[in-house]
Amino acid sequence: MSSTPETGSRSRGTLCLFANTDWYLLNFRIALAESARDAGWDVLTISPPGPHADKIRQRGFRWYPIPMTRRSIGILDQTRAVRAIRAILREHRVDVLHNFTLKCAILGAAAARPLRDVHVVNAIAGMGYTFSSNDWFARALRSPLKFMLRRACSGPRTWTITQNPDDERELAENRICDAARLVSIPGSGVDCDAFRPPDEAGREPDPARGKRILFVGRILRDKGIYELTEACRTLQRRGLEFEMLIAGEPDPGNPASIPTSQLDAWAEEGLFRRLGHVSDMASLYQQAETVVLPSYREGLPKSLIEAAASGCALLSCDVQGCREVVTHEETGLLVPARDSSTLAEAMARLLGDEALRARLGRAARERAIDKFSGRVVNGATLAIYDRCALRSG
Repeated sequence: MSSTPETGSRSRGTLCLFANTDWYLLNFRIALAESARDAGWDVLTISPPGPHADKIRQRGFRWYPIPMTRRSIGILDQTRAVRAIRAILREHRVDVLHNFTLKCAILGAAAARPLRDVHVVNAIAGMGYTFSSNDWFARALRSPLKFMLRRACSGPRTWTITQNPDDERELAENRICDAARLVSIPGSGVDCDAFRPPDEAGREPDPARGKRILFVGRILRDKGIYELTEACRTLQRRGLEFEMLIAGEPDPGNPASIPTSQLDAWAEEGLFRRLGHVSDMASLYQQAETVVLPSYREGLPKSLIEAAASGCALLSCDVQGCREVVTHEETGLLVPARDSSTLAEAMARLLGDEALRARLGRAARERAIDKFSGRVVNGATLAIYDRCALRSG
């Protein structure tokens, strides 16, 4: 085990968190980094360059850039990234490398393979565009990606974390991971003290909340945006009074990203109010009683667990990841994926039933506290790090 560079005191070990954006590290994993630091780990972070690195450093963590482009699949680019990661692992005598997303798992595991003292934890947060899309590019990538992922997730020094039992079962059945070192941990956790219903946060009741529906996420085809806009058209034709809010931005690094021009056209049509990037998410969820995510497939969607903690009624699709958060008729409603008509019916039902929204929202918050809180999720992840530390000792 290495010592903490700043103090020279003995630590549990050195932990490196590797993500494909600094935004992901800051918004999804900074609480994990803080929990690991509190538990005695010396934590550093790595990602491609981005605008959020200074904020990560301001939280007290070292951050280092990796020359990596999310969409690039070129051999030279991948080799350059692997070498940079390996150099950081060697220089800082990293004990545990935690990789987030498929590409980071593949590159990070390749970098750590020759370093016998490095344990690898791969977090597979959903199987991603390559497995959810049926376009030719995704189908062409699927077989080689499975091969590379099998190499990344094999070996006695490697653990794999999925966010839902469906992905865990798929990885095991395809023999991508050793079942003995494969575990499901539900998401990246939510701060249930920060995300809470308006009445618990001391906010005045807003009569308009019941007539607002909120979507939060990247603006991608496989998030069900086309189906959502068509459902909004259906409800407008019926004359229903409601306001659709869209929080999030397109993701140019993702092949499923929806062009800004299309978003602007939908907004001009009056289908929704576009909010773009929102910094204060806790306050945003308090502005709507219903949160919708008509996704085709997820790992475990953070927007739904944040909405659940905020006491919102949930509306999503009966697909991997989403059904781990939403229990039909208990914490929300589930509809078939890619079905705008059924989605519209569910939206209309929630808009018209205040008692149903309140019942679903209460149950959603209770489940968020019990299953999805940062305390629960980060505690389970730290237990994996401890197993790595025991094997290194």
